[in-house]
Formats: sequence, structure tokens, C-alpha cells
Amino acid sequence: MTAQILDGKTYSGKIKDLIAKDIDTLKNKHGITPGLVVVIVGENEASKVYVASKHKTCTEMGMRSDVIRMPESTTKQELLDQIDKLNKDPEIHGILVQLPLPAHIKADEAEILNFINPDKDVDGFHPMNVGRLGIGEEHLVPCTPYGCVKMMELAGIEISGKKAVVIGRSNIVGKPAFNLLLSRNATVTVCHSRTKDLAAVCREADILVAAIGKTKFVTADMVKPGAVVIDVGINRVPGEKKIYGDVDFDAVKEVAGYITPVPGGVGMLTIAMLMYNTLKAACLQHKITL
Repeated sequence: MTAQILDGKTYSGKIKDLIAKDIDTLKNKHGITPGLVVVIVGENEASKVYVASKHKTCTEMGMRSDVIRMPESTTKQELLDQIDKLNKDPEIHGILVQLPLPAHIKADEAEILNFINPDKDVDGFHPMNVGRLGIGEEHLVPCTPYGCVKMMELAGIEISGKKAVVIGRSNIVGKPAFNLLLSRNATVTVCHSRTKDLAAVCREADILVAAIGKTKFVTADMVKPGAVVIDVGINRVPGEKKIYGDVDFDAVKEVAGYITPVPGGVGMLTIAMLMYNTLKAACLQHKITL
């Protein structure tokens, strides 16, 4: 039986519809327009595309959206000074520094991201927000894993009591996915490059999240029949324009119960959850409950 496709466009649209209502309430009842600023340093072409997409979505949803472009030669202190201004601006509710940073300040990435006010950290990467998630408090949560969970919830997929396996332990996806699933009462295992008999561990999963960054790493023999398979991978093969996920989609869809495609899956939820975080950040800073 072929798996049901979890279409990113459908579920990101549902999230945006819910957010749009709250944005209208915030603007009409409280006179507040959620504001997001993306800071981009240098001329990375992929970053330019991502930033343009975020700006377009923000504008379409009636939020304030600003892009601050800084030259490749920007120093760490110049970038910190810019973030400081944004931290102090009451009309800016979300701050996002687009990665990757230029090579000469890449080593300072953690210091730069940690300088963002935690209540404006719409990426959810600040240690305070990571710590909050670790104790079960969803303050501002990394957008990609948050989108994975929201997609399952909107699709009516039961998480509580299920066995979940996350392949990958990154701070951006793997670890927050673990905490989000755990907080929803799943029994969660995190796998990585040192995991023994990885395929056997994966076959136990009712929910399998692949976030390892390897093209078609998850094969059909690694998937429990009827499992929910969430593919977070975005991989490019040299010489090809096509984007591949971490899951061998064509083979796995014949085994799984639900599966996300790449492209057209989780990636679309990431920007929707960025909008959600910006709205939430505005509410947090103004102490408003919608």
C-alpha cells in the first residue's frame, strides 16, 4: 500500500491561515504589527534566495519585513553593533542572522547568534531557548523540527505513546526534534554515526525522522510497515540540479504509512513556523495572549 503524502504546501497553508487570524487580531485590537528583520552578510547566492523567500512570505502575511544587507568585509563587532540596535528597537520582534557567515567571522558564529535577545530569537538557537525546550517549555523553537511536529499534529497523526527514532543529532534539527517528540509523550531514540545496527533501530520506529544529510540514506528495509517517515534532508548531487532527501522516497513510500517528499515537504513548513515564531515573539514582548 502506497504511503499517504504529507504535502508541505497544504500544511504550511493551514499554519499560515491560523497565523493570519492572530496577526489581524494583534494589529486591529492592540495596534501591533509583528516585525522581522533578517541580517545577511556577504553575497552567498543560496542565502539570497532564502532571504527573498522569507521576506516575500512575511509581506504577504501582513507583517513588517526588513532585510539588512551587510558587506562581505563586515567585522564581528560591526555585526554585533547592528544586532544591538535591533535588540533595542521595540518595533522589531524577530531577528534572524542568515547563515552561513563569511569565512573570516564564521568561527564567531555562536557568539554572534547568542548576542540576539532570546525573546527575539526566532530561529530558536539561543542557549536560553534551547534550555527552555529541554525542560519542556516551548518558548521560541527551531523552525524545522517544530514544523515537522506541527505537520503531524495537523494531519491527525498520534504521537503520544509511539516509538520515535530521530536519525541525526544536530542542534538545528535532531536534538530539538527529540525534545519536541518527548514532550508529546513519544518514546524517543536518537541515532547517529556511532549507533550500532542502525537499520534494526529504525525498523522499530512508528515515527522516523531522517535528518542526517545523506542522499537516500534511509532505504525501504529500514522502515517499519505503516510508519510515519519525515524527511528533513536537502541534498544536492554534483552535476545534478535536482534536490534529494535523506530518504529513498520511491522505495520507502511503498512501505510507509505517511511520508514527506523532497522538495515540497518539510522545507515549506520551516518558513511557516518562522512566521509563527515572529508572531509569538511579538506577543511575548508585549505580554499579550491571543
